Amino acid sequence: MEFQRRFMKILALSGSLRAASHNSALLRAMARLAPRGVEVSVYPGLGELPLFNPDLEASDPLPVATLRSHIVASDALLIASPEYAHGVTGVMKNALDWMVGCEAFVHKPVALLNASPRATHAQAALRETISVMSAHIVEGASITVPILGSKLTEDGIADHTEISASLRMALAALCDAVSRGTYQGE
Repeated sequence: MEFQRRFMKILALSGSLRAASHNSALLRAMARLAPRGVEVSVYPGLGELPLFNPDLEASDPLPVATLRSHIVASDALLIASPEYAHGVTGVMKNALDWMVGCEAFVHKPVALLNASPRATHAQAALRETISVMSAHIVEGASITVPILGSKLTEDGIADHTEISASLRMALAALCDAVSRGTYQGE
């Protein structure tokens, strides 16, 4: 599917800092599968954010300002985070906490990806946090892709017939929501 409006920018955020992260591989595979006219960029700097501290908000630390500017410049977000101890990872929660005090997420279309069907608590918590931040969760683009334990790499995910078809459909739903503006209450 090609999108005729201007070039669409989607920012992908992984809640894992692990080099061999399934969630990061999933996002990188989505970047490879993006249709013409759509750029998916995996943000590399969540690990550089200082721990959230309201006393530091006024000083606008550079890593925070950089993340915020990338979010604001994007048309939509893809978020994938593993589950640790029935919750969202600390790195993801920290990034979201830094964004609560600004309007970067307000009305932003978001797709929530889950690399493990067992990670239901983190997905529910992430959904709640994103909703409170006034983002628009695009249901048709929010999917669970059972790759945990599969040993699939980024290449394997992108080349897997069923998985790549699901990822393409999720991207199409997200792009369609952006194109139609359904995230603005239409």
